[in-house]
Amino acid sequence: MEKKKLIAGNWKMNGSLAANEALVRALAAGMGPAGCIAAVCVPAPYLAQLQALRAGSALELGAQDVSAHEQGAYTGELSAAMLKEFGVRYAIVGHSERRQYHGETDALVADKAKAALAHGITPICCVGETLAEREAGKTEEVVKRQLAAVIHTNGHCISEIAVAYEPVWAIGTGKTATPEQAQQVHAVLRAQLKAATPHAERVHILYGGSMNAANAASLLAQPDIDGGLIGGASLKAADFLTIIAAAR
Repeated sequence: MEKKKLIAGNWKMNGSLAANEALVRALAAGMGPAGCIAAVCVPAPYLAQLQALRAGSALELGAQDVSAHEQGAYTGELSAAMLKEFGVRYAIVGHSERRQYHGETDALVADKAKAALAHGITPICCVGETLAEREAGKTEEVVKRQLAAVIHTNGHCISEIAVAYEPVWAIGTGKTATPEQAQQVHAVLRAQLKAATPHAERVHILYGGSMNAANAASLLAQPDIDGGLIGGASLKAADFLTIIAAAR
């Protein structure tokens, strides 16, 4: 059975009770039969609201981060067990903004993925190079290093993760990797997963660099692009529904 594509919206630090309700109602009304898996990764204060709003719809719920710790004196952290209680199915780990602004290391990202997996939450493990790294010809080296850390820590259950390739130079800049550039990196990541598990085909490898309503179909047509991690376009119902439709 061919696996369904995964379209995950990353709302980042956006939303309000009123805006969220309007957006989710529009998505639920427009999604139709689930031809792909669609999820929204929302700010933590809105998890309870989204848990209620998405009831009865095919929309899955995701978090934007998860703690590497189970519980304890970690002010401001959110454990995987807490997220699970709100029906969270996905958690983004190692987003470039977390790596850049919060100093998250490859090892910490791998530990966060492990914590999510322990509670049946699929971590969306983000990898990607900066513009300087791409121009220095280091794209492959960087993404393989970032994914290797996750594989090293989660070897036995690596087929249960999702990966998002997000070239840092294409996030929120309007610049997008061409479908060919994106596929090239996705193929490298798939080969790395195949070396780690016989079930590498199960892993969704998402593209996460300014995928939008206009370019989604051409990106999703590539053999190793299994979906998208969508930023700004996930805040507009019409755009997000267009991307979901392109993933069917």
